[in-house]
Amino acid sequence: MVHVCLTQKIERRTHMLTLYFSGTGNTKYIAELFSRKMETSCFSIEDEINFVQEIKSHDTIVFCYPIYGSRVPRNMREFAARYMSDLNGKKIIIFVTQMLFSGDGARVFTDMFWDNSIDVIYAEHFNMPNNVSNILIFREQSKKKIQKYINNAEEKMSKVCGDIKNGIVKKRGFSFFSQILGNIQGKSWQGNSKEIYPATSSVEYKAQTGVKIHKSCNACNLCVNICPVKNHINTNGKITQRGNCIVCYRCVNKCPKRAVTVMMLNIRPRWQYKGIGAVPPT
Repeated sequence: MVHVCLTQKIERRTHMLTLYFSGTGNTKYIAELFSRKMETSCFSIEDEINFVQEIKSHDTIVFCYPIYGSRVPRNMREFAARYMSDLNGKKIIIFVTQMLFSGDGARVFTDMFWDNSIDVIYAEHFNMPNNVSNILIFREQSKKKIQKYINNAEEKMSKVCGDIKNGIVKKRGFSFFSQILGNIQGKSWQGNSKEIYPATSSVEYKAQTGVKIHKSCNACNLCVNICPVKNHINTNGKITQRGNCIVCYRCVNKCPKRAVTVMMLNIRPRWQYKGIGAVPPT
């Protein structure tokens, strides 16, 4: 869905705020790439800042997140719910990172705003490298292939920024067909996308307690320190979980002993995704 709306053209780029959640670095790359090109403020939702003040002082809010099971990560849903009243009346841009295809990955973010209190002026999906390292069907990708993802993202983002500067409104994933495709996986993953918390029958709900710490763990506390939802805890020199996993794969890919598995799978990773690094010069 693409059209030109000159009344929505953004002249003051500095009045845009980029907020992102990134499990293993892909979404961080996209958020920082956009912010660099458009000269916006950029923060992770894990940062300790005054989000109310930041949101209220910006006209347009850019949300960036990875798609899990064709749904918004739970911690991003919680974040949006926490600041929903502050987002009232804001223009919204949505960027989704995905492995292959997510259907309506960007659109489902709006389901939480049942009163249509936000105005989505742009939405786009970006294919990024696979970070699921403990499922056998997903292979480690070469540096050459990862570089291709980076090049494609750079090219697409340049077009996206050009569209936004020129007042072009594009909403990837907002068609009825995209919604049907997204629901095929999304309903089993989370349940009702209008809800903040997953249905008790959903994969996402069961995965909350799906973390397993293997015997090779040396209790270095890295997973404790980096978990975005504080799911890991060191109890008397032993790492355990709180039953709050969001399946971001950060601990799986960062653990120096490859001792962590998630999503109800006990298969330890044969490789680890290290991310795509800093944004390259443009």
